[in-house]
Amino acid sequence: MKITEHIQNANGKTLFSFELIPPLKGHSIQGIYDAIDPLMEFKPPFIDVTSLREDFIYKEQENGLLQKLAYRKRPGTIAICAAIMNKYKVDTVPHLLCGGFTKDETENGLIDLHFLGIENVLVLRGDARKGDSSFVPTPNGHCYATDLLQQVVNMNNGVYLHEHYDNMLRTDFCIGVAGYPEKHFEAPNLKTDFKYLKQKVDMGAGFIVTQMFFDNQRYFDFVNGCRAAGINVPIIPGLKPVTASKQLISLAKTFHIDIPEDLSDAIHDAKSEKDVKEIGIEWMINQCKELVKFGAPVLHFYTMGNPGPTKRIAEAIF
Repeated sequence: MKITEHIQNANGKTLFSFELIPPLKGHSIQGIYDAIDPLMEFKPPFIDVTSLREDFIYKEQENGLLQKLAYRKRPGTIAICAAIMNKYKVDTVPHLLCGGFTKDETENGLIDLHFLGIENVLVLRGDARKGDSSFVPTPNGHCYATDLLQQVVNMNNGVYLHEHYDNMLRTDFCIGVAGYPEKHFEAPNLKTDFKYLKQKVDMGAGFIVTQMFFDNQRYFDFVNGCRAAGINVPIIPGLKPVTASKQLISLAKTFHIDIPEDLSDAIHDAKSEKDVKEIGIEWMINQCKELVKFGAPVLHFYTMGNPGPTKRIAEAIF
């Protein structure tokens, strides 16, 4: 079932969902199941599975020169989605990236997703590789999320890279895109962000999932700004509790977000990391209560493979 259908069928009730990261190469699928099992009591209608682009290693050759080699350190998102759907009978939302994938690889992946009955995708540009100062497109890949979105839309219309097909071979993906309540770090201002987000919705995006935030007013303003710009698709808040003091720096640096002063002060004053975790969970519980009252369609948690804090929060909300 499509994400938009899940939201429509909920009749205004806020749903629960979460996101997983594929385990490191060499680990078994059991790690994924261990991250999912504690959260299934909250009846998520869908589970997101992230994708990660290739990384690089430098291998010394006999002549002393270094050879740059690409490798992938995590198993495939498509296989994980299929395993989750088979075991838990819930929909999955694989993430599609520009970085690290050619257009042909993307098309082949979408063909596999369609074959497996996976109806939803989240389209993202993706991050730059480690060591690159900015995003570098993969040769014969996409530069922007709008380009990747267009490829998915084309396949929904029966237009593949090298062929056009009739209705029987059209895909029917419900497409999600990212939203940034505090502005994408590369955008000059929020107005520009709204402009490009509106473009994606006009192209065919059916829902938006936001970057994490810790000040609900940012989300409220973002939703209102979207509506004023003519963006009327569901806007799903992305959420993650602070669980360690070092995250005050790492989250702000990695995701280009602000940590509210009240939260950062409370964490700085905490006597132990255990207290920090409790502060973060309590803050997120209060956030979620406000979001439910506001009418957020889904509370979507970035679990990072650690279901414990999310379970605590969900127990207080659902």
